[in-house]
Amino acid sequence: MNTTHHRPRTWRRTTGAALAGALALLLAATGCSSKADDGNGGGDKSADGVRTGPGIGAESIRLGALTDLTGPYATLGKSIVQAQQMWADEVNADGGICDRRIEIVVKDHGYDVQKAVAAYADLAPDVVAMPQVIGSPVVAALLDDIERDKMLIFPQAWAASLLGKDAIQVLGTTYDIDMIAAVDFLTRTKGLKKGDTIGHVYFEGDYGSNALEGSTWAAEQAGLKVAGQKIQATDTDLSAQVSALSKEGVKAVLISAGPAQTASLVGVAASRGLRVPVVSSAPGYAPQLMETPAAPALAAMLHVVSAAPAVSSELPGVQRMVASYKKEFPDSPVDSGVLSGYNAAQLMGADLKTACEAGGLSREDVLKAHRAQKNADTGLGTAQNFSDADRPASVETYVLKPDAKAVGSVVNVEDAHTAPGVEEYLSGR
Repeated sequence: MNTTHHRPRTWRRTTGAALAGALALLLAATGCSSKADDGNGGGDKSADGVRTGPGIGAESIRLGALTDLTGPYATLGKSIVQAQQMWADEVNADGGICDRRIEIVVKDHGYDVQKAVAAYADLAPDVVAMPQVIGSPVVAALLDDIERDKMLIFPQAWAASLLGKDAIQVLGTTYDIDMIAAVDFLTRTKGLKKGDTIGHVYFEGDYGSNALEGSTWAAEQAGLKVAGQKIQATDTDLSAQVSALSKEGVKAVLISAGPAQTASLVGVAASRGLRVPVVSSAPGYAPQLMETPAAPALAAMLHVVSAAPAVSSELPGVQRMVASYKKEFPDSPVDSGVLSGYNAAQLMGADLKTACEAGGLSREDVLKAHRAQKNADTGLGTAQNFSDADRPASVETYVLKPDAKAVGSVVNVEDAHTAPGVEEYLSGR
C-alpha cells in the first residue's frame, strides 16, 4: 500500500458511467493512512471557543464511513454513501454545522472483517464520529476499539448483541424484535395456528442468530414450531433448504439473509409448489429483485418487516428525500439504503448541532448530546429514544410488500406498530 500521508478525499457526487470511475478514484484516495492536519487537540478549544478533538478543524467536521462497496452488500453501501453525501451537501449549502463544513471520509471493507479492522485504524484518528459502519461481524470485531475511542457510531446492523455499548447506537429496532412482529403478522393475517410449523432460513452469525431468537420466542408464545435452516452468505442456491422445509410441512417461512438468498428461496419454493407466505428481515430485500425471474413469486408470496417505512411512503419527509435523491442520482435506484443512510446522517447532524450549542464538538461532547435525545424524529419514520443504551431505540415495526410499480419497488402494508409481547420479551431478555 502506498504509505504517503495525505488528507483523504471525500465522496463526490457523480452519476451514470462516471460512477464506477469515481468509486475507483475514491477507494484509491482513501486507502492510505492519514492524519488530520487540524483539530486533533483532544478537548482543546478552537478560536471560536468550541471544544475540539479528532476530526474537528477550524472550518470542518470530518465524519467517517466504513462501508461495503465491493462485497455482498455493495448495492446497500452505495445507496447509503450517496444519501449521506447528499445530506452533507445540503447542510454545507445551508452554512454547515457550528460554522464548519461537513466532510465524509469513506473507506470500503468489502464485508471483510480484517480489511475493516485495518480501515478503522487508518480512519479513526481523523474523524469525530461515524454515521455508517456496515455489517454486524465488522462492528463486533471493532467493539473494543470503538468503546476505547468513545466515538459515536451508527452501525448499519441491527443485532441485539450491539446494544449496551454507550458509543454504539443501533438505529430503530433489532432483528429479534422484527421477527416477533413477523410471527405476529403471520398469525394475524395468514391463518397460522397452534401446532403449525414455520421455517426460518438465517445467516450464521449475529444477524441470523438474533433473528432466530425472536422467531423462536414468538413461535413458542403462539404454540408454533420453528424449523431452522442455517446458511452462509456464500449460499445462493437454496434448493436444499426448500426441500428440507417442504418435508417439515411448513405453513410459512421466515428468512434473515441477503437479497440473493431471498430471491432463491422464494423462486425455488414457488417452482416446487411450496407457495406459502414468506417474511424477510429488511436486509433481505432490494428493489433489484423485482427485475429478476423471481419477481412474480416475490410479489405473490413475500412481505418484509422493517424499522423504516417504504421509500414509496406518503410521509412528507420521505417524499422530499426521494425527490432530492432522484435529482442528484438519477441513475441509481431509491432503496431502503437511501432512507437508512439519510436518516442516520440527519440524526448525526442533530447530535452535532446539540453538542455545538453546549460548547463542544469533542467525541465526548457528541456522545453526550446523542444520549440526551429521548424523542429524536427526522420525519423519516418513527421517533427514537437514545437515552438507554440497553434498549432498542424503537420497538415499532412496519410491514412492507414488494411492488414493482412503486418507488423502491416496495409499499407499506402495515404502519409502524409494536407487536404484542415485545415488552414482555425485552423485560425477560
